[in-house]
Parts: sequence; structure tokens; C-alpha cells
Amino acid sequence: MEPPTVSQKPDKRMGWEVAHDLEREKASILQRIVPEWRQVKAAVGAMSVFFVVFLLGCWLAANSVRTPDNQVMIDLGWAGTQEWGLIWSVLLLALVFEFMDATAGMGFGTALTPILLVMGFDPLQIVPVVLIQQTVAGLVGAFLHREFQNVEWSFKPLSETVRLCMIIAIAGSVLTLAATIGIYAVFDVPVLWIKLYVALLLLGMGAVSLVQARRERPYRPNLLILFGGVAGFNKGVGGGGYGPVVTIGGLLAGVPVKSMLAVTALSEGVVCLVAVLAWFAMAASGIAVDYVLLPSVMLASMVSAVLAPYLTRVFPERLWQIVVPAYCLVVVGITFWKMWPELSTVFGG
Repeated sequence: MEPPTVSQKPDKRMGWEVAHDLEREKASILQRIVPEWRQVKAAVGAMSVFFVVFLLGCWLAANSVRTPDNQVMIDLGWAGTQEWGLIWSVLLLALVFEFMDATAGMGFGTALTPILLVMGFDPLQIVPVVLIQQTVAGLVGAFLHREFQNVEWSFKPLSETVRLCMIIAIAGSVLTLAATIGIYAVFDVPVLWIKLYVALLLLGMGAVSLVQARRERPYRPNLLILFGGVAGFNKGVGGGGYGPVVTIGGLLAGVPVKSMLAVTALSEGVVCLVAVLAWFAMAASGIAVDYVLLPSVMLASMVSAVLAPYLTRVFPERLWQIVVPAYCLVVVGITFWKMWPELSTVFGG
């Protein structure tokens, strides 16, 4: 069955025609499952980028001091030292959630951050690492989505996919920067209520998107200014909550799902880069950032972040219209589960 299209000007190149053309030319999964040689080379190149950042992560981990009063570091025998190593539980979790993040456009920071907090890691060990990983994964993922014919990026003439990225990235960068500096450098703000608002927002958006999965939606790109700003604020506060808002917001705005996954990847990469630069500036001013998790997270991303755009190419648009909002609700469930001890304490007195 031919993928649904959105209303558009007939003479304007939107950027998602390439995915629809591929599904028409190679109508079956078996036809799309065999990659071309240039796509294999692109995947190898992408893995090389992740490996280089993994090596950089090893250097950063070896040159940052472990938090002295963190129980996880005490149990590992690393507290107050510069010792480090691969943390296999973190690597496994990052492998799973990065794969789902790259295939469904969400879930890495949103799900992984609260889990790592519950495991006993400090926010200064988690948030900067998540942002660095998402910067690399987003920018590399955008490149791979193009190579695997899920999206087209065009600057002359400007395609709608590039324009959407600009809208989302600008709105998201401004709010990410404001939230990062405001929460961590100026104010001491408890994040429980922010996490609750993110979970409730995603619950509503995911449910609406799932109910309307088979319905053609009018194309309303201006909605993504709002969604991009909200997502950027979420990213600055806790390193997560960006992908679900932008991806589901794009579907509600009428963007085809395969191209929306690519738009999310590119815009998130840009927004996270802004946040990473802010974190480096704060670290230079004296805030103690610990990169002990970075090697584990980057090693996990080498395979999962590369495999996901390929699978987006292979499976049909109709499938992703169900999978993406359904996984959004799974992420919401994980978030509520991890928040429950705090919520029960607050509301139970």
C-alpha cells in the first residue's frame, strides 16, 4: 500500500518524497533489506565516528575526579579518584535505549536518565554524558537517514525538512540554554514537578497520535515552534524529554513519520551541541562534571545508532506510524515507574 502523503504545493520539494519513492520502487521488505555499497560505506564511517568519540570519552573519564560521596563510586572503589572503567549495566541499558531512540525518535535521555538516577548516579555524571551522546547520535543519524533514503536534505532550493530542522533547532536551542543555565548554574530547582509535567505531556501526545495513526493530518509546521521550545526546555533540565515531544509533535503537525525521525535526529543533535558547549563553559568555571559514564554510553551507541536508520528504511511507513506513538507510551510508563517513589512520598505525606 502506498504511504499516505500530506497536502503540499506541487512544485515544492518537501524532503520526504525520497522515502515514499523508495517504498514505491521497492515495495517489499525483502527488496529494501539489501543495502547498496555506498550505504555500507556510510555505516562503517558512522561507526568510526562513534569510536573516535569513545576514545575521547576514555580520555575525559580518566581526567575527571569521581564524586567522593556517591555510593555507586564508593562501591566500585573509584570515589574521589580518577579511576574508571566500562560499567556493563550502563552499557547494556544504553544499547537498548539508544536503539529504540534511533528507531522511534525518542527514549534515550527520557528513559535512561531516571533509571541511572535510581541506580545512584549523580546528575552531574548523567546529564552532560547524555547530551554528548545525543549530539553525536543526532548528527550522525541525520547523515545515515539521508544515506538510507529516509529523508532528503536540500539547501538550494531549501527543502521543507531543512526548514523544519531550523525552526525546531532555534526554538530548542534558546530554551535548552536558558534551562541549563537556570537550573544548574543559577537556581536550585527540584525537578520532580518538571519530570511529572513531561510525563503527562507525553501521555497525552502519545495517546492522541496512536489513536490518529491511520488518519491523514493537515500539514501545520508552525506547531513545531511550540513543540521545539518545550522539547528544548526538557532537554536542558534533565537531558531527556526532547525526542518524544518533537517526534510526536511532528506527527501531529502532519509530517510523515520516516522523515520526522530524521528531522528529530538532526535538530536534537544541534540542540544538544548547544547544551554541551554550555556544560563545557560551566565546567571551565568550576562546576565538577564527571564523565565516567561516557565510554560505556558511546561504546553502546556504535552499533545501535547505526542499525536504527537502516531498519527505518526497511520497514514500511505504516508500521512506524504505530510503533512510534506506542513506544512513546512505553517511555511514559517507564518514567512514571521510576518517579513513583518520589510521587508516593510527596502525595502520601
